[in-house]
Amino acid sequence: MPIEFTHVPGKTHPADSTVPFFYDFAETATKLSLVEDIGFQKIVVDDPAGLLTNMDIAAQALSRTSSLEVVLAHWAGVIEPTVAARQLAALDAESGGRLSLRMLSEPLSDDDAEARPVGHTVVWQRIDEYLVLLKRLWSNDRPFDHEGAFYSVRAGYVPRKGPHGADMTIRMGGQSGTALRVAGRHADVFELTPGSLDEIRQLMERVRSAAAEHGRAGKLRFALPVRIRSEDNAACQKAVEIAGPPAQVALALLPYAALGIHEFMIVGVDRPREIATAGREVIALLRNSLARREADAPQPEAFASRVVRETRAAG
Repeated sequence: MPIEFTHVPGKTHPADSTVPFFYDFAETATKLSLVEDIGFQKIVVDDPAGLLTNMDIAAQALSRTSSLEVVLAHWAGVIEPTVAARQLAALDAESGGRLSLRMLSEPLSDDDAEARPVGHTVVWQRIDEYLVLLKRLWSNDRPFDHEGAFYSVRAGYVPRKGPHGADMTIRMGGQSGTALRVAGRHADVFELTPGSLDEIRQLMERVRSAAAEHGRAGKLRFALPVRIRSEDNAACQKAVEIAGPPAQVALALLPYAALGIHEFMIVGVDRPREIATAGREVIALLRNSLARREADAPQPEAFASRVVRETRAAG
């Protein structure tokens, strides 16, 4: 499967570095076109204003692009599942199936905390029930009732389904056993926590084991956040950090691709010049390198061993 690239916007307004990527949508539309044309397949929408703003931005981004998939940051507890299911299905339908859902774990609200103890396990249990309901609403052909630990639904029904029905792509992450159990049940794409090659490999094995309990081990794809460092952007603890000229960055990514990672989530390339360089040089170089090495070393073990040796030699 070819490697895919996702653009993760930051805060890059020329006059104010705290202004989000989507602040001025006329300016953003130009960058969206560049992101789409230059080699990225996806873009993350995760605005600090919150879920409702995210959904509005996602609608605008989908309407102004033709092939770019929008990865919408989303979490349980902000709006009711029936409302969310209708709105998300409508967005997906209007875009021709270019929407995916990035489920984030967020603390329960203060109102919820008064009724029951708040904890990591409870948060993930609510996400689990929320996703079960979304998938039922996207697939059922008649109204249904549901009474669970977190949600009560009466005559739940979404008449206008999205193109993929209950198979809208769900993205999740996490490291705890609880998070992995929920991700193993629901995630189509698992967003890895940055670390060493060995740490990432071990996390991938844990995720596959969790998915295997639901017969889904072969259905998972893995995404890795990567920050391309430049002199004027700050360090980021939530992404693998790589610095240097495009050829060096592309070479440094090869060992991660050899682990079986299907997608690189690129952070730190928000200005038009940086987006263009990432697309025309880093992405193109990495794809060409992968094609050559796969032709030379068809066995995965040999490929992984070779790119690790080459990377160490280059370093």
